[in-house]
Amino acid sequence: MKYMTTAEIREKYLKFFEEKGCKRMPSSSLIPDDPSLLLTSAGMVQFKPYFLHQKELDPQYIGTTTVQKCVRTNDIDNIGDARHLSFFEMLGNFSFGKYFKNEMCTWAYEFSTEVLGLPKERLYFTVFEDDDETIEIWKSLGVEDSHISRLGEDDNFWRAGPTGPCGPCSEIYFDQGPEVGCGSPDCAPGCDCDRFLEYWNCVFTQFDGQEDGTLAPLPSKNIDTGMGLERIAAIMQGVTNNYDTDVLRSLISVGERLSGKEYKTDADVDKSLRIISDHSRSVTFMIADGILPSNEGRGYVLRRLLRRAIQKAHTVGIEGPFLNEYVDEIVKLMGDVYPEIVDNRELIRRVILSEEERFGATLRQGQVYLAEAFEKLEGDTLSGEQAFTLHDTYGFPVEVTEEMCADRGVKVDMEGFERCMEAQRERARAANVKDAEAAWSTYGGVHADILKEVGATEFVGYDRMSASSGVRALIKEGQRVDSIAAGDTAEIVLGLTPFYAEMGGEVGDTGVIEGEGFKAEVVDTKAPEKGLTCHNVKVVEGELHVGDTVRAVVDELRRKRISRNHTCTHLLHAALRQVLGDHVKQAGSYVGPDRLRFDFTHFEGVTPEQLAEVERVANEQIMNAVPMSTYETSLDAARESGVTALFGEKYGDTVRVVEAGEFSRELCGGCHVANTAEIGFVKIVSESSVGANLRRIEAVTSFDALAYMNKVEEELKETAAELRVPLFDVSERTAANIATIKDFEAKRKANKKMAAEGSIVEYLENMVNVGYPLIVARIDGLDAGGLRNAWDILRGRMPEPGACVIGTINNDKPVLMAAATDEAVAAGFNAGNVIKAIAGNIKGGGGGKPTMAQAGGKDAAGIDAALDAARELLAK
Repeated sequence: MKYMTTAEIREKYLKFFEEKGCKRMPSSSLIPDDPSLLLTSAGMVQFKPYFLHQKELDPQYIGTTTVQKCVRTNDIDNIGDARHLSFFEMLGNFSFGKYFKNEMCTWAYEFSTEVLGLPKERLYFTVFEDDDETIEIWKSLGVEDSHISRLGEDDNFWRAGPTGPCGPCSEIYFDQGPEVGCGSPDCAPGCDCDRFLEYWNCVFTQFDGQEDGTLAPLPSKNIDTGMGLERIAAIMQGVTNNYDTDVLRSLISVGERLSGKEYKTDADVDKSLRIISDHSRSVTFMIADGILPSNEGRGYVLRRLLRRAIQKAHTVGIEGPFLNEYVDEIVKLMGDVYPEIVDNRELIRRVILSEEERFGATLRQGQVYLAEAFEKLEGDTLSGEQAFTLHDTYGFPVEVTEEMCADRGVKVDMEGFERCMEAQRERARAANVKDAEAAWSTYGGVHADILKEVGATEFVGYDRMSASSGVRALIKEGQRVDSIAAGDTAEIVLGLTPFYAEMGGEVGDTGVIEGEGFKAEVVDTKAPEKGLTCHNVKVVEGELHVGDTVRAVVDELRRKRISRNHTCTHLLHAALRQVLGDHVKQAGSYVGPDRLRFDFTHFEGVTPEQLAEVERVANEQIMNAVPMSTYETSLDAARESGVTALFGEKYGDTVRVVEAGEFSRELCGGCHVANTAEIGFVKIVSESSVGANLRRIEAVTSFDALAYMNKVEEELKETAAELRVPLFDVSERTAANIATIKDFEAKRKANKKMAAEGSIVEYLENMVNVGYPLIVARIDGLDAGGLRNAWDILRGRMPEPGACVIGTINNDKPVLMAAATDEAVAAGFNAGNVIKAIAGNIKGGGGGKPTMAQAGGKDAAGIDAALDAARELLAK
């Protein structure tokens, strides 16, 4: 068996199935084109429309083949063992009715034994228990009976859900040898040990599962195969651990260099180094595909992986930002296969660095949460639920929580924490099953049926604002109908249309659709299925039937305003990259008739000076009257020419390029002006943050920009009149007034503080000496910070170092605090012990250090009793 690199296996697989007549397809984005899925976790995701015959493959091909990048985190706690990964590559081969079991089994056996050269005697095969057909195919290829096992539905029958597409599957295993097995004489494929490694799964989707449990044959039989690239690489490289393969081992070497630790000398260190190498690939590819860190959805998964990698790095002694060392290595190892990580390298590096620096702030957030939890603590144990919230919401390591609690004399309910963790794992496992079911269930419906029946709508609106067409379908209240009449709200599907359907941030067109005795107002245009345009209308008069001919007329003035704003987003994008750097990527937009909104990746606020320069650069292109041009080309050719692809966007094989001279060149399917001069001018009205590493610009153009500037001038004139200053002295006079107000406020606060100190000092008169000066007092209305301030004032006025016990009622909630100097503690005072002894009087609990402790309670009526108890205790 010859050693093969991961790259060699990947290319051999794709070439093999290309030569069989399959179309080589690129990996789809990790953001699936399916709202039911969070992340792309299988190779078949991009082919579901083909399986359901909503899209048809070019007849010259019999199937497709891919290497799909995948991210799956439902087993995140197992990552770092021999097999589990959050990022992996899945070798796939798919047929949509052109070939089935015989071809697939034959080719899988041929690739395994002849291309890879795997020893036949070490290959084992499992089939569904009653799938005699597949057993006979394997035997016809020379596989011995002893190497074929029948397994039940749990192992060898694939279902998308309780109903829907399903079918038997056959898995191929490689015998890694008894030395890595469980030692049981009954050990065989399907055993939980590592001896028999499943590396290829052939799914034969041939049934439609019914609600009564019966299996109806599908009209066409499909093939869905998957082979884990990392698993087969481990086999071909003679190792029994995915992390010992060439790519992942190279990443582990980065960890060895940064940490100074040697791999395979300590089990805990090994696992941390494996987790960091795995997570670094996930975050690199997720960011490259348009996912940014956030506290929900995909962004939350990304953030959790980032923080987990940072936590594990700390356990092996890696301090400060480090993950970009991994990014550089990943680009070197995989950039030739996945150009998106090369194109977005600077963005990936900046996002990761920002998150690494931000994690310090996260730790501080966790500390604030803990402080609040201590204030409300009843007893001396932090609940498992609170520790889990710190871990799950704030990314706060539980071991840090334990350490900080110990400093306060507080324990952590680790059993409760583990229960919460297990509940989360169960939710993740359930969600994974639910995602698989939903992946198929969301396809279909009235729009999908119409698309399949009548085909895609031809768009002619780049050059024409009106067109005649036949009515292909009508939809009313979610159902197909044969006719609509005056007063109806409906959807009209035409054979061709000048109306642009909402897409890529550009809003849909409005206008009218009219025919003989019929008129409808188009209030919006949507594309519920890719390629299908639906005109949302309100019927004004007459009646319309399927098959009638109508004339569709776009609101041209509105379209022109939208086109100006859309072209301007391209100019702003290019200007932002010129001023701020090439890491800037579009991350969303809104293009309407009255304004535009542009979201972009950046890692700090844009300064006023930078914003002014962006506006100047964009307006320079407008004033230069640059001609716009558009053309179609292949995606590969567009990339090679340096065209800007939108961050996170998914493209087909053929793309449309929109150019503004040499200044801007982007992939875009939207509507644009013929010359930049048509925009008039652009005015940026705001710049703000809309998330971590994500900024937003809002702007107006043309007559809307003029109206905005006129409004600003009007407001400025009114303000100047109120201040009684010339127009251009408004800012100077306003600044002077603000300074005066701040001075008055500072004096007010100082007077208030002096008055407060005077009242607190009165408690010095009741000070007693119990071997050290002691003040026991009730001062109502103080919060936690006020209590500490009171102690600071008293300590500064005591004749010698001493201690205090203060009780307060604030918003009907009692709080006790004990505090002391080091000298008073040496003389016998212990704040933590005092608080524990007296907190019961207010039905509360708490604790802390000998120098400071605090407790909250539920019974405000007991505050005086608690202070009396303190006096009695300390008098002894």
